[in-house]
Amino acid sequence: MVALKDGIQSADAIMRLAEAGAIKPETPFASDQIQPASLDLRLGRRAYRVRASFLPGRNHTVQDRLDQLSFHEIDLSRGAILETGSVYIAELQEELALPENLSAAANPKSSTGRIDVFTRVITDHSQEFDTIGAGYRGRLYAEISPRTFPVLVRTGTRLSQLRLRKGEVRLSDAELLDLHQRERVVTSAEPSIQDGVAVSVDLAGFGPDNLIGYRAKRHTGLVDVDKPGSCRVADFWEPLYADSSRTLILDPGQFYILASKEAVHVPPDYAAEMVPFDPLVGEFRVHYAGFFDPGFGHAEAGGEGARAVLEVRSRDVPFILEDGQIVGRLVYERMAERPRVLYGAGVGSNYQAQGLKLSKHFR
Repeated sequence: MVALKDGIQSADAIMRLAEAGAIKPETPFASDQIQPASLDLRLGRRAYRVRASFLPGRNHTVQDRLDQLSFHEIDLSRGAILETGSVYIAELQEELALPENLSAAANPKSSTGRIDVFTRVITDHSQEFDTIGAGYRGRLYAEISPRTFPVLVRTGTRLSQLRLRKGEVRLSDAELLDLHQRERVVTSAEPSIQDGVAVSVDLAGFGPDNLIGYRAKRHTGLVDVDKPGSCRVADFWEPLYADSSRTLILDPGQFYILASKEAVHVPPDYAAEMVPFDPLVGEFRVHYAGFFDPGFGHAEAGGEGARAVLEVRSRDVPFILEDGQIVGRLVYERMAERPRVLYGAGVGSNYQAQGLKLSKHFR
């Protein structure tokens, strides 16, 4: 088996694990499928529309639950439209046979979160979403639920990504403060570091029009997930502009794209993740897609700091956001080895050096 160091595994290690059979793709990896600290997961041939989201539980496989809960099978090889408000379970092309000292975590890809497609990875006998225990051997499945836009997907579509971890490598607050003092992980003059470094929302605005973000329109057309630049912004989004109050009222059930006030930097020897919804900061969820790869916002990779784009959805009540309000926290983990290619340096990265930016599907 592959000799692994403690830390988040790099692209080179992911390839070595695949060669050793710990990752078993049904078809060869695409040329840009392996990112600096993650592996994109591809939809397989079949998906199922189901009555409700589920976890299989310790004594059941995903297929056991599908036999009970699925309405019908969908052939993804010819492409399929996934409707808003419905829940689907899709087979993934990547299967795992992890060594006993290696675990994994999944998250939506950035472009998936920015079109409000809620997706989570599940495994046989799992009791948690997006968490794959050390030594897991078996298939992977994606739960997919479009919230705002209907989407067109097909076999090979990539909605989720996988990060592989050996050991406990998350930085403590003291270690994160030391890293910030050396590398400046956010542009705050006095960052709030408590279970990660705080990220706040920018409602002062960008550019001459003081654009603060976008609110998704209802009853739009279709987003083809595999066709960048195929949708007009005006057909799907309403721009939002700053006013003198520098506040924004989030409407329940609406989806917003906003940006962080701080520029974020992930040094090459580290990976980061945005901690999802924290009930202590308000009744809303921020950032479906939480992985930040090594080199995000890094000057040598063309970043010079990059804003974190925030996918925001209010919960059950209207909620007022204020400029500079903390909306999430970034946690940092050590890489097992520095990736040979950093995020944004020739690996098809769409969001390096970003400000306020919609997903790659919009022009």
